[in-house]
Amino acid sequence: MMDATGKATSDPVAVSAIARDAKGLLAPFEKELIDLLQALVRTNSTAIPPDGCETDAQKVLLNFLNSHGIPAELYELGFLQNSTHPYVRHDRNYSGRHNLIARLKGTGSGRSLMLSGHMDTVPAGRNEWKHSPWSGLIADGRLYGRGSYDMKGGLVAAFAVILALKESGIRLHGDLMCESVIDEEWGGGGGTLAGRLRGDIADACIIPEPTDLAVFRASRGGYFVDIEVTAGDPESYFSKEEVISPAVPMGRLLGWIDTWSTRRKGVDRGETYQSFSDPAPVQVLALQANSFDSDIPWSVPLVARVRLYFQFLPHEDVPAVIAEIRESFDEFCKNDSFFSVYVPEWSAIFDPPLLGHELDANHDLTTTLSRSVTSVLGTASVVTAAEYPCDAFLNQLYFGMPTLIFGPRGAGPHNANEYVEVKSILQTAEILLATTMEWCG
Repeated sequence: MMDATGKATSDPVAVSAIARDAKGLLAPFEKELIDLLQALVRTNSTAIPPDGCETDAQKVLLNFLNSHGIPAELYELGFLQNSTHPYVRHDRNYSGRHNLIARLKGTGSGRSLMLSGHMDTVPAGRNEWKHSPWSGLIADGRLYGRGSYDMKGGLVAAFAVILALKESGIRLHGDLMCESVIDEEWGGGGGTLAGRLRGDIADACIIPEPTDLAVFRASRGGYFVDIEVTAGDPESYFSKEEVISPAVPMGRLLGWIDTWSTRRKGVDRGETYQSFSDPAPVQVLALQANSFDSDIPWSVPLVARVRLYFQFLPHEDVPAVIAEIRESFDEFCKNDSFFSVYVPEWSAIFDPPLLGHELDANHDLTTTLSRSVTSVLGTASVVTAAEYPCDAFLNQLYFGMPTLIFGPRGAGPHNANEYVEVKSILQTAEILLATTMEWCG
């Protein structure tokens, strides 16, 4: 619903009515939606660069939409290999991998909206799960499995919007697009870029990544780097001379990392990250010298390496900060007795780094989504910032689509025993539907 100026209405009575309508429109499909989520979780859509196996899960979603008479398009991403966009990761394979998009045309007199989520997941990992990571098991109101929370639950909530509108026969003024993209994990964005480059662009975008029903109007940037040092001689383990090991000096390198972790806690937090105790984390993701595996001979390691993860705030000059970090690292190595001789190799896992994004608290999309949250949940909406990077910055910074992040409750993304709260999926769907009806008119 819009006022005479074409903006979403702020009349609380009207907004509450839209929220009630949303609940009623979705009620007949609640079981089907949870069944769909279980089917998606049970369908492996893992991505491990440079490849991914998302298409089978995309076909599950496509068949569901087609069964309800919703036209949807499955398209291949091979054309990305010819793109010169800086965020196309040319070391990844896109041929044979598919995005999905469904459209609901409006009358042409309203604003359009894109609901965009990713189908790819990280692997199940090596930690033990209580149940199979592909079980889709529901217990105590939680649906378990890899990708349930990040982010197939949010995807189902988004596509529930187009389902409810199509089945009800409601005609919006503006167009609605719902897309399921690939290659978001591992610092990707290829799926999102493919959609934008082929012209799938709206007046605004909401990404149903997990937010625990809070409105995220900002996200961080991210930069991953491996530091590797090689030292010693494989022929001199049994020797009267000192056996050189890179493992012990790595402790001093960890000390250098810790100084940056402390330093980044004092960064200018801007507006959206004021309440974060660690606004721009520096994290050690992996540390390796030798392995404890039984097939590895007992020997001093020849190679040691560490994987670091730097995050950045939306207002920061990311290339300048990275240059400062790199200069500090070079200075550390120059002044260290070991690393000045055995100079480590610094390798960015991907380049350019991910950027952050931020949407104004008073932007019409922010206030519209916030009103819907309040009306559906009956409590004041929480408007804050994401603890993670994602592809939001591509939509907003490169394609001019104001973007928010909003999704269900759960826990365990990228870890064992990942789950999403079933009730929150339905709440997310109601909120997204109410927002769509108010935004698009």
